[in-house]
Amino acid sequence: MMNIPFIIVITYIFILFGISAYARKLASNGSENFILAGRKLTTPLIAVTITGLAIGGASTIGVAEQAYNVGLSAGWYNVAWAIGAVIMGLVCAEKYRGMNVSTVPELFERFYDTKGRIICVIGQIIIQIAATSLQYVAGGAILASMLPEIFTFKTGMLTSAVVFIGITFIGGMWSAGLSNLLNVALIYIGIIIATITTIFSQGGLHQISLKLPSEIAYLHPVNGLGTFAIVSWIVVMTTQALSMQYTVQISCSAKNTKTARNGFIIGGLLMLPIGFLAALMGIAAKVAFPDISATLALPKIIMSLHPAVAGLTLAALWAADVSTACNLLLGSATLFSQDIYKRFINPDIDEKRFTILTKISVAVLGIFTFVLALTIVGILKTLMVALSLSTAFTVVFLFTIFAPSICRKKSAFITTLAGIIVLIAWQLIPAIRIFPHVIYLEWIVCTVTFCLIPIFDPHPIDAFLEVEAMVE
Repeated sequence: MMNIPFIIVITYIFILFGISAYARKLASNGSENFILAGRKLTTPLIAVTITGLAIGGASTIGVAEQAYNVGLSAGWYNVAWAIGAVIMGLVCAEKYRGMNVSTVPELFERFYDTKGRIICVIGQIIIQIAATSLQYVAGGAILASMLPEIFTFKTGMLTSAVVFIGITFIGGMWSAGLSNLLNVALIYIGIIIATITTIFSQGGLHQISLKLPSEIAYLHPVNGLGTFAIVSWIVVMTTQALSMQYTVQISCSAKNTKTARNGFIIGGLLMLPIGFLAALMGIAAKVAFPDISATLALPKIIMSLHPAVAGLTLAALWAADVSTACNLLLGSATLFSQDIYKRFINPDIDEKRFTILTKISVAVLGIFTFVLALTIVGILKTLMVALSLSTAFTVVFLFTIFAPSICRKKSAFITTLAGIIVLIAWQLIPAIRIFPHVIYLEWIVCTVTFCLIPIFDPHPIDAFLEVEAMVE
């Protein structure tokens, strides 16, 4: 019997590699074309690239899993990402593009010192490697749960890794941008059709609501999670959106500052519906399969649909994973090649060899994160708490742009170090957990630290005129 979902996924993979082959031609002339798409991405490409980055396994499988337990409010995860993207567009995207940098650590050294660059690149790479590993886990889970006769969890992860690494290696940022035109379209079509089909097959939302457990407000937009949890999500996702390499690299790839701003704003708006659609499917799964593991909520409900709809949705979920992984992998490779190898090992490397080095970095880091995902899957979610470390990067950037008069040479290094200490202390000392999430303590400590540094460091950054000139 013909396996329709498998055929759809294989077709999707071939199309992705076809797009990457075209992207390779665009990315062939110099390293900037590979890592920043030659700074030529248009507003639609910026919009779908940031949307594709945001909508990954956590935004679909993860949201449905949480909705299975708490209801519709799980969809706020995507809203939090959307708010972060819009704020990035309104406040920072133009500034990053105007500075003409490639990485966040590069910006740290330009305005502060070499120690600031080193500590920034270490923090950024750790966060991105953990996040990339999670995409392999999600990709393996999607393929294994929906095509169990073809994929095991490990072969699903391996297939995901080959695709993630392959299309990033071939076309760099051009691959990420162009493939996301397909990915985001597929995500929307697949998730919308699956949600509508699921709800109608169960007699509509009213019938579903009658069968849900009464002790949880499954269809209330806030009560399931609660306001504090939702606000924490918004703070975390906005903080990371303003300063992590994967978002900064997208904004620096825009053809001009206006394109960067508009692309992030439109991308943020595009993210909004997907979380609540995934949450609705998680709720429907609670009614259809009340005794299964919450992790299986979305796969189970999808595989109960017509094979063509199931196959389309499977491809859409996997597309979400592909789009996120490619940006994360490219960001990590850029950090290594630009901020470690070129800066400290071989500053005189020529353009051709630097492009080759970046491609090799994609492959090596891709293999490393795949092995990491295989061996320490159980603690990857704990490692994601490290995302709150982006607070230090965000604080440094915002002060650099909006209050350069209080910035000092040591500000970037000391503030980032303070952020790392807070994160370690939060894990080891339960008594300091006086806030609902570590992100709040990070903001307080990093902001206070930055403001106190001028007391004992008399050396201002050489940025007054330079910052103003770059961001005009």
